[in-house]
Amino acid sequence: MAIFNTQNTWAFAFGLLGNLISFAVFLSPVPTFYRIWKKKTTEGFQSLPYVVALFSAMLWLYYATQKKDVFLLVTINSFGCFIETIYIAIFVAFAPKKARMFTVKLLLLMNFGGFCLILLLCQFLAKGTTRAKIIGGICVGFSVCVFAAPLSIIRTVIKTKSVEYMPFSLSVSLTLSAVVWLLYGLALKDIYVAFPNVIGFVLGALQMILYVVFKYCKTPSDLMEKELEAAKLPEVSIDMLKLGTLASPEPAAITVVRSVNTCVCNDRKAEIENGQGVKNGTHSTAAC
Repeated sequence: MAIFNTQNTWAFAFGLLGNLISFAVFLSPVPTFYRIWKKKTTEGFQSLPYVVALFSAMLWLYYATQKKDVFLLVTINSFGCFIETIYIAIFVAFAPKKARMFTVKLLLLMNFGGFCLILLLCQFLAKGTTRAKIIGGICVGFSVCVFAAPLSIIRTVIKTKSVEYMPFSLSVSLTLSAVVWLLYGLALKDIYVAFPNVIGFVLGALQMILYVVFKYCKTPSDLMEKELEAAKLPEVSIDMLKLGTLASPEPAAITVVRSVNTCVCNDRKAEIENGQGVKNGTHSTAAC
């Protein structure tokens, strides 16, 4: 496998730019895990996004080994496997017992059992271009499923008319990454790389449009609370770049502001009692 495809200048340019953007997205959870390391607690964060990101990077790395002139695809997913493994190790080290056991079981089921099964079946039952097509199809199917995750957040934004839980910078970075990797796939004439990023671009553009539309909308807190409970939003949103890139920034703490119920009748009663007390030369107080 050639290290660089010097004959395809556009593919090299888009691949290099895609690597830079994806590196930044992969490193975005670093402040979160630094805080976990410092406080020695996971603070309720979930490990699922990082386990999924690792599995995606492993799949795309395996696919890249079956192709030619895709060194830039290998570099970004190798880095993805490395950094996501570090994230998961830190999480397991400081997570509560229940969360730790769930993470270990998920790793054994998905990243070890599932990936090994795919690897063995593809290696022994398929050869050459057929193997690359099968692996590419698996990568596309998994990527499309991952891309469906932000739909719950988009639905909540439309219902609540609030973009509090959909950062604009994240939407922009995901959209740019999808566009760059889409162009990379088109330059290589690789439908398996290009197709998932079409979906990524559409969803990213939709998120930016919603952000512009609802940026200045004010939503009553009780409506916000109902919609968040109905959507059951995770603490860490899963926004996956198509080449195994996971945009999983530090989750914003969801603060629900409840309306304060005031006891009007008791307040009125207190005023009456206070008025009577003043007339009688005494003072009385009442607390609601």
